[in-house]
Amino acid sequence: MSTAALSSDGVYVTTEQLVALEGRARNLTFVQKARSHQQLAGRMQSALRGRGLIFEELRDYLPGDDIRSIDWRVTARTNKPVVRIYGEEKERPAILVVDQRINMFFGSRRAMKSVTAAEAAMLSAWRILGSGDRVGGFIFGDGDIEEVKPHRSRNAVIALADKIATKNAALNAGFAGAPSPASLDEVLQRVAGVAHHDHLIVIISDFGGHGETTRDLLLALSARNDVICLLIYDPFLLELPKSADIVVSGGGLQAELSLSQAGVRKSIDTFARNRGRELRAWQRELGLPMLPVSTAEETAPQLRRLLEQSAWRQRRR
Repeated sequence: MSTAALSSDGVYVTTEQLVALEGRARNLTFVQKARSHQQLAGRMQSALRGRGLIFEELRDYLPGDDIRSIDWRVTARTNKPVVRIYGEEKERPAILVVDQRINMFFGSRRAMKSVTAAEAAMLSAWRILGSGDRVGGFIFGDGDIEEVKPHRSRNAVIALADKIATKNAALNAGFAGAPSPASLDEVLQRVAGVAHHDHLIVIISDFGGHGETTRDLLLALSARNDVICLLIYDPFLLELPKSADIVVSGGGLQAELSLSQAGVRKSIDTFARNRGRELRAWQRELGLPMLPVSTAEETAPQLRRLLEQSAWRQRRR
C-alpha cells in the first residue's frame, strides 16, 4: 500500500542519511542491567557479552575443581579424572533482519514503514558496533535476500546501509511483482542457519505474512539467542478518519475504500487490532520483546524510550 500524504523525504532513504544516524545511536543500549541479589556482589558491572564461556583445554583434575567440569568421556578413556577448562567470551555477534518488502511501502505521516525500518536498523547497527561487537544482517524484499556477514568495522556498517538504501529505493507504487508474505519465514530460516547460539538478533518488520511457522522459527531462535522484535507500524490503521476515500495498492491491483462507510472502517480496524493482539500474544508466550515503532514519530527517541522501558532480559546462560 502507498499514500501520497508524505513529503519526498519520508518515502525513500539514502545511504548518506543512514550513515548520519551514527551520532544519534550513542544513547541506545542493547545490554540490559540486572540487579544482583547475591550477598557478596561487587560494585562493578561486567562488560563481557556473549555466552560467557568458550572451551580452551582439557587438563587433569585437581583438588578443589568443580566436579561439574569433569569430562566423563575423556575420564573413561584415560582412567583418570579430566576437567574441561573454559575462558570468557568477550563479544556477541549481532544480526539485523530488515524488512523492505512492498508491504512496507506505506505511510501516512512522516515516513514510510520501509524508511522507519531502515532508520531503526542503522541506529541498532551503529550502537552495536559502538559496543565493540560484530554486526551484520539480512535485508529482504519480495524477490531476494541480501546478506552482510557480521564484522566489527565502520565499513561493514556502511555496506549494510548501502544495501538497505538500495532495497529501499527499489520500492515504488508501480510495483509489478508479486508480494511475498512467505519471505518472512524464509529469511528467519536463513538466520537460523547462521545464528546457532549466543547471537543478538534484531528483527525489524511489520511482520506481514506471519503465521505458525514464524512463531516456531522465533521460538527456536530465542532458545539459543537473544531476540528483539521491532514491530514497525503506521498509526493510520488505528486512527481511521470517519470521512475519506483512499486508494490502496499492492502493486498490480488497486482498490478504493470509502471510510465514510462504517462497515469498511470496522473491517479495517478489526483486522489491525486482531493482528496486534496476535503479536502481543507471541510476546507473552515466547518471552520475546515486541517493541512497537511508529512511522509518525522520530525513530531514535522512540527506540531509546522503548529499550529503556521494556522488561526484556537477556537469556540466562
